[in-house]
Amino acid sequence: MASVKDFSVEEKLVNLLRLQKIDSKLDEIQVLKGELPMEVSDLEDEIQGLTNRQTRIEEEINGITEFIEGKKNTIKDSEALIAKYEKQSDNVKNNREFEAINKEVEMQQLEVKLAEKHIRDANEELAEKVKALEIAKKQVSVKEGVLTHKKGELEKIIADTEKEETALNKVSVDARSHIDERLIYSYDRIRKSYRNGLAVVPVERDACGGCFNSIPPQRQSEIRLHKKIIVCENCGRILVDSDLNDTVEAK
Repeated sequence: MASVKDFSVEEKLVNLLRLQKIDSKLDEIQVLKGELPMEVSDLEDEIQGLTNRQTRIEEEINGITEFIEGKKNTIKDSEALIAKYEKQSDNVKNNREFEAINKEVEMQQLEVKLAEKHIRDANEELAEKVKALEIAKKQVSVKEGVLTHKKGELEKIIADTEKEETALNKVSVDARSHIDERLIYSYDRIRKSYRNGLAVVPVERDACGGCFNSIPPQRQSEIRLHKKIIVCENCGRILVDSDLNDTVEAK
């Protein structure tokens, strides 16, 4: 097989046009998929964020619950001490001992009241966290439902187009191997410049098939000769004649 450099201008134009038609078919598949791949990715990220938030709230709820249990134990300990001191007060020998025991009882009663206040405040915070957790769970559930639907749509499109896309990617690689790097660079640069991805276009009705600017008759004659690669002076796309365009297929 001839090297890339040995190909004539006409052969290079044929290879470029073939690559364009292959890439255009691949573009059609991407259009068919639409924004679904990005939407699926965004939803997955959003669900991960919501799940992380749900986990944090659950950890906070566990922390508050442990705090409440700790305060309940504090109350039990204080009540046990109060009972102990009250029993001791029955056997005091003087006022000083009685006052000392009373002070201990009062301190433990204050501990009980403080612990009860902490429990009330914690229960209020716990109620808020439980509500927040329910909201987070609902948000995750809703987003997961949307994600399942979007994934289903995308998987169906992929299943319907996978065989064709795989085959087109293979012939795209083959087509690129028959075009020199300089032309491939120019081709890719032009493709990226336009939303429709058209870098090679035919002359149709005396105009560029990309920007529809008029092409002079002399220029059209040069294009039909296939002696050199000619680009549209207005949009920079590579121009081919309609006859060549009709004979080249994306195979």
